[in-house]
Amino acid sequence: MENKVILTADSTCDLTTELLQKYKVHTIPLHINLGGSSYLDLLDITPDDIYKNFGETGTLPKTAAVNTQEYINALKPYIDKGYEVVHVNLGSALSASYQNCCNAAKQLGGIYPVDSCNLSTGSGLLVIQAAQLISQGCSAKETAEKTQSMAHNSHGSFIVDRLEYLRAGGRCSAVAVLGANILGIKPCIEVDNTNGSMSVGKKYRGRLTKVLTTYVEEQLNRYNDIDTSRVFITHAGISQDMVDHVYNILSKKHIFDEILVTRASCTISSHCGPDTLGILFMTK
Repeated sequence: MENKVILTADSTCDLTTELLQKYKVHTIPLHINLGGSSYLDLLDITPDDIYKNFGETGTLPKTAAVNTQEYINALKPYIDKGYEVVHVNLGSALSASYQNCCNAAKQLGGIYPVDSCNLSTGSGLLVIQAAQLISQGCSAKETAEKTQSMAHNSHGSFIVDRLEYLRAGGRCSAVAVLGANILGIKPCIEVDNTNGSMSVGKKYRGRLTKVLTTYVEEQLNRYNDIDTSRVFITHAGISQDMVDHVYNILSKKHIFDEILVTRASCTISSHCGPDTLGILFMTK
């Protein structure tokens, strides 16, 4: 008997096309407002478009949540066909998307929003967990409840190499950027998995290769109960050499069954800029 549950997620889950197809996930794009026009994340605009515009104008786009009516428009066809929907949202501290999805759920019924309390593949890890629960025959309600309970087990962090995007977005001052550049400081941005808010963790110094090596080692040593199923290397447009470097570090440790590489969506990339990379995984 078919389990009539559909899995959807905000585009900010940053899963590749192949992973979305594998886990039968339908995404709903956030908005990128740039130069007086509104674009749909990854459908009408790419991170490289944003970087090109920033290089030419020095301005960054504004990102906007999926509104309630857009959720209704996207999810109502499934409800009309007799399905229930589990939807995994970008962390509620980062966007109004979760609240808007909850509003849509109240109007439609049969919609079960999950606050991922995370971003990027920190949310994507929970999407995969939800997909696996659905494949095991769990109901939409049970899937959403179990996935929500795992949000605090999803760990996301990133090393930011270039602080100009944080400055342009109002997240640090020009003086701080100048000082960081002079000293070679590369901050670790950590996600609070109780709500999705971000804060600056350790500030590393030195060449990016060295920093990423230390960062990976320290992130893995923070937890003694790592879920070894998978780890994501997610970046915002960094060189293949850096991706390979981190991949090789993880591969040689023989901790994870899967090492998955993804590139961040426009929403995430516009806030951190290129040459940003993180590893994201779950604990038990």
